[in-house]
Amino acid sequence: MNLASCYIENNTSALDQTYTYQFKNEPVEIGKRVLVNFNYRECVAFVDSIEMNSSKTFPYEIKPILSVLDEQPILNAEMIDLAKWISKTSISTVISALQAMVPPALKPKSNDIKIKMEKWVRPLDDHTKTPKQAMLYERLIKEGEMKRSEWLKLSSLSKKLEEMGCVEIFEKEKRTYEEVIEKKPCHIVLNEEQKHAVERILHSSKDVIALKGVTGSGKTEVYLHAAEAVLKQGREVLILVPEISLTPLMVKRVQERFGNDVAIYHSGLSAQQKYEQYQSVRGKEKRIVVGTRSAVFMPFSDLGLIILDEEHDLSYKQDQNCRYHARDVALHRAKTHHARVVLASATPSLDTMARALKKVYELVEIKHRVNQSLPHVKLINMNEVIRKKQSYILSDEMITEMRKTLDRKQQIILLLNRRGYQPILRCSQCGKVLMCPHCDKPLVLHKEKNTLNCHLCGTVLKRIYECPQCHGKLSGSGFGTQMLEEKVAQLFPDARLIRMDADTTTRKNAHETLLKAFENHEADILLGTQMISKGLDFENVTLVGILQGDAMLARSDYRSAELTFDLLTQASGRSGRGNTNGKVLIQVYDEDHYAIQCALKQDYDSFFRHEMQYRHLAGYPPYTYLCALTFISKDESGSDEANHVMKLLKEKDFKVLGVSELLKIQDEKRYRICVKSKSLELLQKEIYDVYQHHRTSKSRVKLHIDMNPLTLDD
Repeated sequence: MNLASCYIENNTSALDQTYTYQFKNEPVEIGKRVLVNFNYRECVAFVDSIEMNSSKTFPYEIKPILSVLDEQPILNAEMIDLAKWISKTSISTVISALQAMVPPALKPKSNDIKIKMEKWVRPLDDHTKTPKQAMLYERLIKEGEMKRSEWLKLSSLSKKLEEMGCVEIFEKEKRTYEEVIEKKPCHIVLNEEQKHAVERILHSSKDVIALKGVTGSGKTEVYLHAAEAVLKQGREVLILVPEISLTPLMVKRVQERFGNDVAIYHSGLSAQQKYEQYQSVRGKEKRIVVGTRSAVFMPFSDLGLIILDEEHDLSYKQDQNCRYHARDVALHRAKTHHARVVLASATPSLDTMARALKKVYELVEIKHRVNQSLPHVKLINMNEVIRKKQSYILSDEMITEMRKTLDRKQQIILLLNRRGYQPILRCSQCGKVLMCPHCDKPLVLHKEKNTLNCHLCGTVLKRIYECPQCHGKLSGSGFGTQMLEEKVAQLFPDARLIRMDADTTTRKNAHETLLKAFENHEADILLGTQMISKGLDFENVTLVGILQGDAMLARSDYRSAELTFDLLTQASGRSGRGNTNGKVLIQVYDEDHYAIQCALKQDYDSFFRHEMQYRHLAGYPPYTYLCALTFISKDESGSDEANHVMKLLKEKDFKVLGVSELLKIQDEKRYRICVKSKSLELLQKEIYDVYQHHRTSKSRVKLHIDMNPLTLDD
């Protein structure tokens, strides 16, 4: 009997194991998807291992594999081992890791996404033909095969040859037409710092390089030179960017250098496009990939270089199901492929910088901008602005500088990390805030569609003007990007505006379209949330205005100072990247905070020293390893289970924080405990035991485990 051990598509933790099926003559192989019967329904599964001619006996019936879905394995041994490693280190199910790895069209999940096929023809038999039929048939022989749509266009005789049996009709996977991209010659000459960085990336004694370069220092050009050298060795290159908004800009630079050798992979692509890009790498048609977090799973065969641009960014951490960090996956894959990893940022994460200073990674610094001129940064104290009865949205100084910039025909970026129109609506009589009916979160007014939106669960309600309890008038407080856009339009009616936030970038290719319009100076002012704070390189931008620059300091999170410093420094770096000096104005209420002062001076080293002192005193990463366990239930049972687990972990001499009651989301109560440990292996072992006990229990409480969480906000 031939046996196959398979992971079933169901992501429930209770089913996190392999199930055995038998097969006879089917072409079953490790890494293929198969169709099986599980719990009286048909499911898709991944084959994990095979045992041929087994003599094993079982006290139950072994069901047969119903069918094999793939001609070739879609995952090799490396990727299957990687899935198990991710499952072990992130304490998640193996199937969730497998699902994260492959494009939607190949996921081991029963859904309606199908790989698009198209009909082709090829010569089949040499029947007797008329002279004209023979000429047409000879052309097909010369081509070998062609799309049936093109074949039918050649002649009215094409159909006749099909009817005669001279032509075979078959199906092939559809491939989107790809425009030929001509490579542009590079005339950029690297400066000495850039040359040194490329040299260290290619020839360092360490496999991981922490590249710390100030904004505008030409890190992208360093990547491209290093990538070119690796490609010449016949190896592959992966360039990761944190945000989909940054992908088009990076893709443009890379394609200009390497033409059609570039594959693109991010969430903005359709399922078919993702599949085609995935297959182009798997088939070794393309050797360089540019993409967001999930591109780290592309099916490389000989990976030589991995670059994480803006490596500090939180977007590299997956926050649902399989909570992997793309940086950790990249480091793990690099060991397998004997590849180099470049962790690049103007504001490296504290974890990366600490390892670099301890010589675990090699630290390479680029301390100067290409144009040798950092922007002038100035703080505007909003407490004083409000005392002078100026606008709480845009201070008089900000307005004046914006007017001067527009008069010079230069461009402006305004950053406000809050979308919507007004974040809070309060009753003028009873004082109650209008809350989401399913979450402990205020509803946000979105004036454009006249709706009230919950940014946690996605609930959308029709706007109301009276308090539902006392019928008092509702008044708003605070402001978001929609109100900022309205205010700017009133102040500068002749200025052309583009707003980039989650509401304006829902359409396909919206990021690329909006940024291209701004690059072509079809707009004078670009305003938006943090998606415009990093990676953008527009030479005509000479003023950056940052509103509510200290807002994140109010978050109940151990990284709030780091996130604030990163955001301000990165956003400031968008100004003055051309030949004209840039200026940055940051509106804040707490101008004395060290994160604000260090961002004002663009002084990463001082911030690092300050923040590491606080992390050491509080026992937070990188001095300890951290795990957050969140228990979710409709009632108080989540609290009971959290308290039980907390007591067990305290007996193991872990430092345990909690139980903390978090905000309710989607009518579910959440209770969290945080566990600290000096040993990652010990922490993973004990948390895995908690996971195993929970998955085999009959508890109705859901458990979310986040190893090394990047945020602990409510």
